[in-house]
Amino acid sequence: MTHILAVDQGTTSSRAIVFDGDMRVKAIDQREFPQHYPESGWVEHDPEDLWNSTVRTCLGAIERAGIDAGELRGIGITNQRETTLVWDRVTGTPVYNAIVWQDRRTSDHCRELRRQGIEPMVTETTGLLLDPYFSGTKIRWILDNVGGARERAVRGDLLFGTVDTYLIWRLTGGDSHVTDATNAARTLLYDIRNGEWSASVCECLDIPMAMLPTVRDCAAEFGTTGTEVLGAALPILGVAGDQQAATVGQACFQPGMLKSTYGTGCFALLNTGEKPVASRNRLLTTIGYQLDGKPTYALEGSIFMAGAVVQWLRDGLGIVEAAERTQEMAEAADPAQDVILVPAFTGLGAPYWNADCRGAVFGLARNSGPNELARAALESVGFQTRDLMEAMHADTGGVGKSLLRVDGGMSASDWTMQFLANILNVPVDRPQLLETTALGAAWLAGSYAGLYPGKEGFASRWALDRRFRPGMETESRDRRYAAWKEAVQRLVRRDRL
Repeated sequence: MTHILAVDQGTTSSRAIVFDGDMRVKAIDQREFPQHYPESGWVEHDPEDLWNSTVRTCLGAIERAGIDAGELRGIGITNQRETTLVWDRVTGTPVYNAIVWQDRRTSDHCRELRRQGIEPMVTETTGLLLDPYFSGTKIRWILDNVGGARERAVRGDLLFGTVDTYLIWRLTGGDSHVTDATNAARTLLYDIRNGEWSASVCECLDIPMAMLPTVRDCAAEFGTTGTEVLGAALPILGVAGDQQAATVGQACFQPGMLKSTYGTGCFALLNTGEKPVASRNRLLTTIGYQLDGKPTYALEGSIFMAGAVVQWLRDGLGIVEAAERTQEMAEAADPAQDVILVPAFTGLGAPYWNADCRGAVFGLARNSGPNELARAALESVGFQTRDLMEAMHADTGGVGKSLLRVDGGMSASDWTMQFLANILNVPVDRPQLLETTALGAAWLAGSYAGLYPGKEGFASRWALDRRFRPGMETESRDRRYAAWKEAVQRLVRRDRL
């Protein structure tokens, strides 16, 4: 029993990775699953796709590792956050599709709640803003729009969970209805200071508290899988939302350490220590991780579209065959053109939080083509990251301004990471192991099981692959960022008309 299985259930695919006793990747299996867009701004997943792709990748990774399931010491789970499921307590049947974190259907409801003046109380309690991004208004939508759902919830017949909770419930045959503090902190229902579900917020959103799971530390006992699922009864010992798991995987254990993950979206987390920092610049105050009953807090900036912009170039426009080609296309783009793409396809995240903005391209010339669009798509990730960094520095007086650790699929692009360093004017460190999200989940489970070292020992193993140093002149950096800010403001002004 010298291996750990990490489940990384993401927005567009499910992955499973087997780590050995030295925290080295032994095998990986990954499966994409369909996205569903029933209406403009709506994004859903079929819960069976989440479940089946997770189980199949777990079995695939175990097989590829050449081990028996019984050789696993435990399981760590990390997941797309905020995505919302509601299911029958007895049968396990979901009452509706999973409503994905990107979904904007509750924009009007959030506006109405803000008009009622409850956002200050919600923010003080949860650290979050009233936005469709979070789970709370998604739960309310399901209860109000699925026939009989509210009555069943009031009777105690329905359960709510983010993806981690749903997977654990099914892995354990319905024995465990649990979550961890980081996922709870993203629901819009959790009091991050007192460490409990907020009765006041639940009352405002009209959500029965009997639906909510039990909240545990990130490293804890979450239940045991049935032998029929993976071939052995395996303890689930670590859980964290994907961005918090990446923070752990990047060993950002000291206050002031900053990481940014580039997957479907982009998410930057700044460790702020034992006390939550209230943002004056519309960032989120959240739980970075919780161990031994003690939360470590973070400031977070969330960008909805990062890797998803490249997917749009591939699947929506059809101008690139594979995501990897965008780097060479960006290198071949006309340097005299300043095409700017604002990828507000599902609204703007931090620090704007405008759910109604939509994407736009500025600066097109007659000879603009696929190469210029590819470069603009990659640059949009850097511009949005700078928006987050500027807000974080304003909130903390410059904490985290000296270095950025990166991970996620897009961090493999040297061109994108170099532009990121240029536009931020800070060094960008890419680790040797980019699977930091899965590594974080694996470490949580492995450390709880006694297989892996504690925080200090784990942090000492972090290894640098490459440091990208800033190489852009100040005038050019300022001019390009000013053009980006003007493009965003045009969209915001248009939305207010």
